[in-house]
Amino acid sequence: MKNNLKEYFPNIKTRDEIYSIIKTTPKLNRIFTRWKKEHQKEFLDFCCGAKGIKVLYDSFFKEIFNPEYSPEPLNLLLSSLLGMKIRILKALPLDTSRMGEEASLVEMDIVVETEDGTIINVEVQKIGYLFPGQRSACYSSDLLLRQYKRIRDSYKGTTSKFNYKKIAPVYTIVFFEKSPDYFHDFPDTYIHNFKQTSDTGLDIELLQRYKFICLDIFKKIRHNVDNKLDAWLTFLSSDEPKDIISLITKNPEFKPLYNTLYNMCQNIEEVMSMFSEELRILDKNTELLMIDEFSKTIEQQKKEMAELDIAIAEKDNALAEKDNALAEKDAIITKLIKVCESNSIDISSL
Repeated sequence: MKNNLKEYFPNIKTRDEIYSIIKTTPKLNRIFTRWKKEHQKEFLDFCCGAKGIKVLYDSFFKEIFNPEYSPEPLNLLLSSLLGMKIRILKALPLDTSRMGEEASLVEMDIVVETEDGTIINVEVQKIGYLFPGQRSACYSSDLLLRQYKRIRDSYKGTTSKFNYKKIAPVYTIVFFEKSPDYFHDFPDTYIHNFKQTSDTGLDIELLQRYKFICLDIFKKIRHNVDNKLDAWLTFLSSDEPKDIISLITKNPEFKPLYNTLYNMCQNIEEVMSMFSEELRILDKNTELLMIDEFSKTIEQQKKEMAELDIAIAEKDNALAEKDNALAEKDAIITKLIKVCESNSIDISSL
C-alpha cells in the first residue's frame, strides 16, 4: 500500500505549490519565516500530504465535531464510546470562567444535551492536568447543578411538581493527547471508566459518569482497527499516512471527514493562522508543564526535607538519651568514689 495521500485526496496541493503561495504573499511569508525550521516542515508536510492532518488541532476538531451544524460525527463518536445510541439535541453554553482559566491546555471543550436529556461534556487535553479526577468531579458537579436548576425552574408557574427523577445522567469524557504519568502505570489500558458504586452492592442511580481516553497509549498498543471505536480513536490520534489510508480503506465513511479537512487546507492563509495559534498554545503548554513539573519537584523536596528533619530529630533524641545514660553512669561512679574515699577504701584495689 502506497503512503501517498494525494492519490486518495486529489485536492491536496503539492509542496511546491504551497511554498510558492507563501513566498509570493508578503503577509504569509512573514509568518512562515518566524516559525522554527521544524515547524515550517511540519506545516508543509501535513498540507501537502507527506504527513496526515492532526485532527486534534483546534480548528480541525471544531470543523468535524461541531454539534450545532454538523452533529452526526459527534453522535457516532459518542455512540461508539458509550455503547448506546446517542442523538444530540443541542449544545449547551460553557462555563466562561473555566474557559478563561484553563483554555490553554484544553484543545476542545463542548457540552451537549441528548434527546433523552443526558448531559455529555467532551474535552480534549493536549497535556493531562495534574488532578484529572478532582477537576472532572468539580465540573461534573457544576453541570449536574446547572441541569437541576434549569429543570426545576421550568416547573415554575405550572401545575406540575418537580421531582428528581427528571434529572438525567452527566457524562464527562476526557481525551488526553498526552496522558498524565500515572495513567502509564496501566500500559495496556487506554480507556478508564469511573462511576459511583456502593460497597454493599445496593444499586442506586447516581448520576455522574467519567471516561478518560489516553490516545497516546492507544497509539502504542493498537495496531489493527477491529471495530468502530478503534476507527474513531485512530482518526483522532494518528497523523501517519499509512494509518489514514488503512482507515479509509476499511471504513470509507471517514474519507469525507478527511476531505473536509483537506478542503480547509486549500485556504493557506486560514490554515497558517490556525497553525500559528497551535504553536502559541504549544509554547504555553510547555511553560505550564514546566511549572507543574517544578511544583512537583518542590513538593517532593519538601517531603524529603520533612522526612530528613524527622530522622534528625529522632537521632537527636537518641543522642540525648545516650547522653543522659552517660551522665547517670558518671553520677554513680562519682558517688561510688566518694563513698570509697570516706571509708578509706583504695579504689585501685576494687
